[in-house]
Order: sequence, then structure tokens, then C-alpha cells
Amino acid sequence: MNPLVQMVVFFIFAVPAFLGSVLAAWFPWAQWVGRVGTGLTMLLGGAAVNASFLIGGATYADFADDAKFAWVTYAWRAVVPGNYALWIGLLIAFEAVTGLLILSGGWPTRAGLVAAMAFHLGLGTFFSWFLTYYAAVMLVGMALLLRAEWRGQIATGPAPRRRHRLA
Repeated sequence: MNPLVQMVVFFIFAVPAFLGSVLAAWFPWAQWVGRVGTGLTMLLGGAAVNASFLIGGATYADFADDAKFAWVTYAWRAVVPGNYALWIGLLIAFEAVTGLLILSGGWPTRAGLVAAMAFHLGLGTFFSWFLTYYAAVMLVGMALLLRAEWRGQIATGPAPRRRHRLA
């Protein structure tokens, strides 16, 4: 897949994910947009894009070359290129499962958002400055979405249990 097409596909999901997540505190429809956008960002913008790179023959050897810390670049080059199919395959699986959890609703959505936030925190902390800025924006959106998801669960709460009397 063409890298330009991949970026367009990615931002088709990331921009609505952020906007929906920010507006989720005020509009119920925005919570849905944020959830779907964030889930699809992980599933298609992350897992599918990385799968297309892997299928296209990318080795990911130079991914960490512009990391903020030299030890990250050194560690990446020491570990990933030697068995890139395994490591990137695990990344793809993680992103796909995280995206599916986020799309599921309820507690799986909250668990998926926590996983996605941890992923973006690592991505933004250790790798390129572009990824730092991207991750910072997405972390704000995901934190707001998690807050809305949590408040929605508390506001509606679980269905009350009915006690039945035996006659």
C-alpha cells in the first residue's frame, strides 16, 4: 500500500477519534464517534497498516533511528531486525485486539482504551518527535473518551436486579 494512502486512511480515523472523544462529555453521539474512530485507528490505522508494511517486505530496521534516546535506537536495532516478523506480528496482534476491545463497548472498551493509552505513552516517550506530538494529542482524546465511557457506565449503571418472590 502506498504510504500516502496509509496516512490518509490513518487520519480518516484519527481525526474523528480525537474530535469525538473531546466532545463525548457533552454529546452522546460524540462518544460513539470517539469510540469507533479510536477503535478503527488501532485496528485499521495501526494493525492493518503495519500488516501491509510487513507483507510489502518492510523490516522495520530503521524505525527507531530518530528515537529521542540513543539506547532506544541501539536496543531496537539489536532486537527487532533479526526477527522482525515475530515482533511486528505481535504488534499487529496487539493493535488488532486493542481496536476490537475499544469497539466492543462496556468494560472491554475501557480496557482497550487503557491498553491504547499505554501504547501511545510508550510510542510518544521513546520514539520520534512526530510520534510524541501525535501521541500527546491522541492521549488527550483517549483520556477524555475513557472519562466519558466511565461516566456513562456510572450514570446508567448496571441494570437493577429484580427479586422474585415465591408465592
